[in-house]
Amino acid sequence: MVGYIEDAMVGSRVRFRFDGARDNPFPDRAEFFYAKCSCYQGLAGIIPGAFDPDASGPGRGVPETVNFQQLYLNAEYAPSSRFSFLVELPVRWLQPQGFKPIPPFPGFSNQSGLADVRVGVKAALVADDDRNLTFRLNAYIPTGDASSGLGTDHVSVEPALLYHQQAGRAAVESQIGMWIPAGGNAGVPTASSDKMSGSVLFYGIGPSFELYNSGRVRFAPVVELVGWRVLNGFQTQVGGPLLGAAAEAGGTNIVNLKIGARTSLNTRSSFYVGYGWALTDATWYEKVIRVEYRYSF
Repeated sequence: MVGYIEDAMVGSRVRFRFDGARDNPFPDRAEFFYAKCSCYQGLAGIIPGAFDPDASGPGRGVPETVNFQQLYLNAEYAPSSRFSFLVELPVRWLQPQGFKPIPPFPGFSNQSGLADVRVGVKAALVADDDRNLTFRLNAYIPTGDASSGLGTDHVSVEPALLYHQQAGRAAVESQIGMWIPAGGNAGVPTASSDKMSGSVLFYGIGPSFELYNSGRVRFAPVVELVGWRVLNGFQTQVGGPLLGAAAEAGGTNIVNLKIGARTSLNTRSSFYVGYGWALTDATWYEKVIRVEYRYSF
């Protein structure tokens, strides 16, 4: 029934999902959303230690915040009841909002296109009538144009454990995992061995309750608490404490609350609509709305 926590069930299905989010203040934080700002290409002679001619993200101006929308086509194929393959094709629209003054570097305009493709596998460790424990391993392939803010410019892997517990009309679903980049742009200062990219621990829990069930139609509201802890990496912020261009991102905690509902039809089709907002000062976005359609085979 969840909309943001990953589904612990293993099965064959397709899913169409749309996200609309506002106000991402540090879009290159740990290169989790997009690659290192190309503003570092223009720092020769200004902040020599931070100068990076290979910085592959968008710029050169630094946006105050970024609004974005993403449309995902996700397909899962299960050759057995305990194992499945996944692939997800995302399309991203990006709108930078204002630019921090780093004259004479210009900002960048709205962008759109294919983002980083996700592939993965799921293996059910426990699959009972009322509970599921599943191991999921995703890999993100850098198919998005990093210079347009459509990708991270590096491969990432994402192991996770997913859990679902049913208790009559109530259910609880949860997840815990780690987003681990393989590679990434140079950190700040550029000469160090650190990377701009960083590992991110994520977790979440989502209780739901089935308010209505006619046999053909089911309706259940769900509340989800989702969090991330950035373990290392950097984020661009003009006037930041490190060489005047960046700050360490490690130790950043982000927690969001999501409220939504899922309506299921004939056990195969379901619709989810949800709204989320940040509970912490640190954010990936201030607000987000999600709409999803899922069909199971």
